[in-house]
This record gives sequence, C-alpha cells and structure tokens, in this order.
Amino acid sequence: MKWFAIFCALCVALCWGLYGPTLSNARSLNREWGPFKPYVFIGVAYLVIAIIGGSIMMKFVFNDNFDFSGKYFPAMKWGFFAGCLGALGALGLTFALTKAAGKPAYVMPIVFGGAVTVNAIAAYFMLHEGEKTHPLMWIGMALVAVGICLTAGYTPHGHPPAKPAESTETAETAETDDIYADVSRSARTLRDDDTPTPSDT
Repeated sequence: MKWFAIFCALCVALCWGLYGPTLSNARSLNREWGPFKPYVFIGVAYLVIAIIGGSIMMKFVFNDNFDFSGKYFPAMKWGFFAGCLGALGALGLTFALTKAAGKPAYVMPIVFGGAVTVNAIAAYFMLHEGEKTHPLMWIGMALVAVGICLTAGYTPHGHPPAKPAESTETAETAETDDIYADVSRSARTLRDDDTPTPSDT
C-alpha cells in the first residue's frame, strides 16, 4: 500500500508539474483575451472531474452514501475549505503566469517548493502534546529553499515565442510590393532606352 501511495503522489507531481507550462500556452500574444479567460475552464475542469469522478468513486468503489448532514458534515465542511484553498491557489498561479507575465521556470519551483514548506510548518503547529519534530525536518526545509533557487535559476527558458501570423503576412506583403516596384522600375528603364531621341531621327 505504501508503494501505491508513492505512485499516486508521483502522478500528482506529474500533473501539477505540467500545470504551469500548460497554462502558459493559454496566454494570447496579441492580448486578444484577458488572463482569466482560461481560469473559467480551469474551474469547469475541477467541477467535472471532482463531482463526476468523486461521485463515481463514492458510489461504485467505496459504496458510500450522498448524505452530508449530521456526522457526515465534517466531510462537507473541510472538503469545501480544501477546495477553496485549491481554487485560490489556482487563481494565484493563473495570475502569476498570465497577468504578472511570470515564467513557469521559476514560478512552479516557488509554488511547489513553498507548498512543501508550508505543509511542514502546518504539521508542526498541529502536533499533539508530547510529540516532537526531528531536527532533520528543519534541515530539509532549508534544502528545499536552496533547491527552489537552484531550480528556478538554472531551468532552461527555451526560445522566445514566435511572432504573430499577422506580422509574417505583413512582411510577406511588403516584400512582394518591393518586388513589383523593382519590376516596374526595370520596365520603365527598358522603355526609356528603346524610345528614339531627336538625334536618332
């Protein structure tokens, strides 16, 4: 069971790691739409996967009921709070990668490295009386901070985005006009050379 948990965690890391680079493709180079237009469909994806997927798992895998009252109320309350945190995180990440023009190369390491640190701090304050933390946890948090800086600083940034298609078409049109102008000048020169002068007559 431990290995299955690790496998699931790696799948989450894969999906969330690709979240930023995928979202960066939703930006409009010509500012034809706002930075939060993609965020609407991020919410739609959450809605579809969470409600439909969660309902299927509840009914057919765990044989659970759909009652959220009474003793089941904490499942609704804390699930809603966790969903709000996830949605706010996605909102902030969307803002960082679109409106703020951040790059996934340094935004993503900060987000996920910082999430590990926040998780460790939250777990520390949620300790029951008599429990202690291991000193290596604090060393690990320091190493996470160093890892964030190294990853963000040395991640390849790739090539700049390609120019919009309109600019290419404009350049091709201008080049064609120059060719026609050269041909016209050459034709006029030939006509002038062929025109007889008074001395020739």
